[in-house]
Amino acid sequence: MTATEQDILRALDQLDAAVRSMNTAGVKPDLLPLFARLDELASQLGPHADGELRHFLQRKSYEKARLHLLGRGEENARGSCGH
Repeated sequence: MTATEQDILRALDQLDAAVRSMNTAGVKPDLLPLFARLDELASQLGPHADGELRHFLQRKSYEKARLHLLGRGEENARGSCGH
């Protein structure tokens, strides 16, 4: 896993934790900075980056991207785009 992919996974984990906390948090977390960070990191992926990861990030399929990076891609349900 490249350094950028590691950074993406950390950001995806932060997003996952923030979303999970929404049910119990008194103040809803601001997710916009996390989305902006993921967009920034996705733009840093090199030309030879994993095409499926790039696809998931472009489509904002963040849970699919997270599972893919964790090596659990088989848990991803196929979307209407075939991925």
